[in-house]
Amino acid sequence: MPVSRANGHDIRYEIAGSGPPLVMIHALPFDHNLWLYQVERFSSRFTCVAMDLRGWGASAKPRGPFSLRDMGDDVLGVTRDAGLAGEAIVMGCSIGSKIALMLACDHPETFRGAILVGGHSGPQRQFDGRIRDYRAHAAAGTLRDYHLGHLRHGVTRAWADSETGRYLLGGFVERGASLDAESIALVFGALGVSDLTPKLAGFDTPTLIVNGEHDNALPGGARTAALLRRAEHFILPDAGHCCFIENPGVFNARVAGFLQRNGLWPGVA
Repeated sequence: MPVSRANGHDIRYEIAGSGPPLVMIHALPFDHNLWLYQVERFSSRFTCVAMDLRGWGASAKPRGPFSLRDMGDDVLGVTRDAGLAGEAIVMGCSIGSKIALMLACDHPETFRGAILVGGHSGPQRQFDGRIRDYRAHAAAGTLRDYHLGHLRHGVTRAWADSETGRYLLGGFVERGASLDAESIALVFGALGVSDLTPKLAGFDTPTLIVNGEHDNALPGGARTAALLRRAEHFILPDAGHCCFIENPGVFNARVAGFLQRNGLWPGVA
């Protein structure tokens, strides 16, 4: 995987396709492979770039304090180092959704559209238990088992227990062998205190907000959609937090339609 060091830490990413940039920011506790079906679908029209956030996957595991804005700067550094120029679309899930919204708010000249999955614009102070459990399992040598349990929390039980689900979740566990509980704690801390709500009143970028029917972030997604001037909100049936890996066909079709309706689909005037 290529590496960006633009913001002082190694951020690994993959790039595929050609066309306008489509920047993909994963959820916790996954890595950039969460977007495999979207890269496959959209790389014929877009230059798809998916990175491992700091603290996750093959990227750096820093232990010094940092903010959500620092993580957003990592994303911007990847786009610069990858040579991506011109107007882009940003797509994120969960923490990736919050980073995507922050980038779209702060850089409307760069990001012409935003796709937010399972997101929340306000502060999220419910992660103390996760931080405590990651530290406890790291100390006990059972982090792999805990990581798998956390991954399963991001999808429906039926999908997690399917052959596809077991295979893909197992891959995230294998690639997560270098996870560091202290770095994870800092990521959750940065997510929890961030509040983008004051930015939303002036935000005028076309935005698609997607939640799975069984996503515990659905109320937050609905609230965020209600605060945005140009938002569509879609609920994907029979799916969880990371609905796009469970039902990529319906999700991808909805994204394509959103981009076409807003003049963001390459080749459409």
